[in-house]
Amino acid sequence: MLIKNGRIHTMAAAGTIQADIRVQNGKIAAVGENLKEETGELIIDASGKQVFPGMIEAHCHLGMEESAIRGEGDDVNEMSDPITPQVRAIDGCNPLDETIINARNAGITTVAAGPGSANVIGGTFMAYKTHGVSIDEMVIQNPVAMKCAFGENPKRVYQDSRIKTRMNIAALLRETLAKTKEYIAKKEAANNDPLKMPAYDMKLEAMIPVIKKELPLKCHAHRADDILTVIRIAKEFDVNVTLDHCTDGEVIKAQVKASGYPAIVGPSLTHKSKFELANKSFTTPGVLCREGILIAITTDSPVVPQEYLPLCAALAMKDGLPEEEALKAITINPAKILGLEKRIGSIEEGKDGDIIICDSSLLDTQNVIRYTIINGEIAYQKA
Repeated sequence: MLIKNGRIHTMAAAGTIQADIRVQNGKIAAVGENLKEETGELIIDASGKQVFPGMIEAHCHLGMEESAIRGEGDDVNEMSDPITPQVRAIDGCNPLDETIINARNAGITTVAAGPGSANVIGGTFMAYKTHGVSIDEMVIQNPVAMKCAFGENPKRVYQDSRIKTRMNIAALLRETLAKTKEYIAKKEAANNDPLKMPAYDMKLEAMIPVIKKELPLKCHAHRADDILTVIRIAKEFDVNVTLDHCTDGEVIKAQVKASGYPAIVGPSLTHKSKFELANKSFTTPGVLCREGILIAITTDSPVVPQEYLPLCAALAMKDGLPEEEALKAITINPAKILGLEKRIGSIEEGKDGDIIICDSSLLDTQNVIRYTIINGEIAYQKA
């Protein structure tokens, strides 16, 4: 495939350039001016069009809560136990749901999707491309994070059984992290001797990559005190975390900055449906960005439909997030937060052929997507 004469927003050091893009074997093979056509290449004339890398969502539940259906299609929360690190998003995603088609047609090419926030530890997220029929073939990293949650949701779900306060949410997480460290120590001391090995524990096995800092905790936290609890526990156990939602991040911007953890902000295009959302605002991404915090925008799909990711970024821009930073918040920044920036998030040689060709800026509400290209294949073309 050769995309000719496009206005390319690389989201990389090259900035915005007028150039061509060659895609071969699913990867970007070349970016430059006046690339010569090769025999058998599909030529796409992008003259007068804007070209962007595929958009990325770093936190959602796409495919796990299906469209136009109730309980039968809801596989977001395993509400049988507040500690379920052993469950995996890949086993609860329907890749044929229309919400994924809508996302693809809107130019969202990669999402990190996983369990919801009912549980203190909810299970693993995966990152997948929005093109295909088999989730096993669409996945590009599994797992990509371990979900955990603070605040109102675990309290509400387990108020009649195991959780009455925020104190116990923190205690249950600490207990699991401490038991995992103990479990690792016993396995190492056994030196593969089956007679000395501890009894297999599926939950603790799932948490080993968290303790080893191979997998971040993806922490649902809206309120300032909950965000600070995330930071406190992360430092205590020396684990990596992302601050997902970070609704009150603007209130404690200095502490968030000092933590060094990235923030995935949103969903802001909703009512303040609970007390934790009292400070919800589209100003938060801009405030955190100006502090030097790595930020991405989330729809939390299906809370906000996945296809409105660029609209959420546009509204954040309207409320103070610089335009280039708003574009980064839905392309290269989520790729960095997910640890996938070497593969997706920008238009550079060697990266996946995930490209959008459209009429104007992604942040323009009147923009029309002409092509969504995923892994070098046309996944959507405007009729």
